[in-house]
Amino acid sequence: MRHLKAHRKLGRTSTHRKALLKNMSIALIREGKIETTEPKAKELKGYVEKLITRAKKGDGNAHRAVFSALQEKEITHKLVTEVAPKYVERKGGYVSIQKTGIRRGDGAPLAVLTLI
Repeated sequence: MRHLKAHRKLGRTSTHRKALLKNMSIALIREGKIETTEPKAKELKGYVEKLITRAKKGDGNAHRAVFSALQEKEITHKLVTEVAPKYVERKGGYVSIQKTGIRRGDGAPLAVLTLI
């Protein structure tokens, strides 16, 4: 039984799942909007919102914490200096998920993640 198990496994090992979330969050911050499957979108939303909340402080420690999660200098800089200051007055809910339909090949439900 999976009582009190917080995250989705997404059919991957823990290291593969961590790399997937890191790469998808980099793409979301770079582009502002991405399309993926619904379970991945729901898992990614919490991951990115925690990063934005950390980045809102804007100090050196926030910069280090975000860089340790993303491991990409340009995206870290963009998140701390451009994206996070937009949400200073906001308490949460930085990412929205819109369901878009079903993927034709395998019938997976698709969703679009957008930075609000």
